[in-house]
Amino acid sequence: MIPYGRQDISDADIEAVIDVLKSNFLTQGPKVPEFEKALTSITGAKHALAMNSATSALHAACLALGLGKGDILWTTPVTFVASANAGLYCGAKIDFVDIDPDTYNICPKKLEKELIKAQINGTLPKILVPVHLCGQSCDMRAIRDLCMGYGVKIIEDASHAIGGSYLGGPIGNCAYSDITIFSFHPVKIITTGEGGAALTNDDQLADKMALYRGHGITRDKNMMTEPLHGPWYYQQVELGYNYRMTDIQAALGVSQIGRLSEFVSKRHQIARRYDRLLDGLPVVIPSQLDDTYSGLHLYVIRLKLDYILRSHKEVFEGLREYDIGVNVHYIPVHLQPYYAAMGFKKGDFPESEKYYSEAISLPMYSALSEKDQDKVVEVLRSLVSPK
Repeated sequence: MIPYGRQDISDADIEAVIDVLKSNFLTQGPKVPEFEKALTSITGAKHALAMNSATSALHAACLALGLGKGDILWTTPVTFVASANAGLYCGAKIDFVDIDPDTYNICPKKLEKELIKAQINGTLPKILVPVHLCGQSCDMRAIRDLCMGYGVKIIEDASHAIGGSYLGGPIGNCAYSDITIFSFHPVKIITTGEGGAALTNDDQLADKMALYRGHGITRDKNMMTEPLHGPWYYQQVELGYNYRMTDIQAALGVSQIGRLSEFVSKRHQIARRYDRLLDGLPVVIPSQLDDTYSGLHLYVIRLKLDYILRSHKEVFEGLREYDIGVNVHYIPVHLQPYYAAMGFKKGDFPESEKYYSEAISLPMYSALSEKDQDKVVEVLRSLVSPK
């Protein structure tokens, strides 16, 4: 099967992991700080905290910003459920802002309307989580300017977007947010197996996230309630979690990050070829904001269903029948049963629902061959016959 995404593991990656397996440290050793330093080097952020998943990083970020019971977190409906679930973990309520029909990211115009309404109703969010869907940055300058006016903190969910840029700066520099989150799941642009990271320019937020990552334990005497008992002494000063990344994972990340530019460049070559091959078919190809460079985690098309004979499901299943592992990113979160039980319903976010009814993620990964790409387009062409 041609998967929709997959990891690209080199001999150097394997050797990097083997070196750690032969070393004295499998976890809490030198490779995690080395990986964190590599992340700050490529983004320009002051701090990077590697964690065992992007979900853990989102949760720690929400905790560091003080999200709790009685607070509200907003995000987009078109995302993986973790973007919203992290708020629930903190006891907060969740709401959503509908997407822009061209970029599929949070729409700044809709955000402005929702903020005005929320201020009147006394329901302003404490945190907004804009998601850089497919690797393309949201319009973060507009979002930052709006949120500043209402005192809303921002966590960029850039799980899809490492290696991309916005307004000339690397995604992850936190120029327009308090914290940025990356994911290193195997289908993402670089991988640590499972893993994630939280980046910030704020010293206090970095310290808080470090505490939440490691059981709330500190060895910093300035954070303790009494003098050291001895060199072994530590204190738990917060209720934290075991969200640490291992040195095995970090070693793979260090090796992979050296090929980040190559991976993203290859994805752009594949995307441009898709654009040419799909020209003239009844599909909408991805659009690109001015002054942005997408990480291109995903290549999502939208079917022009009014012009073709088959349904969304039939086209999807037809591609799968030919061993083309297409996917849909994502089922809108508000339509999930767990969220429907909170009162969300179909019709609440029409642009997100329309997107879901038409979207298909075609195979996109740096090692995708032209032969396999040709097969994807050939089968798709046969399935989107005009009415």
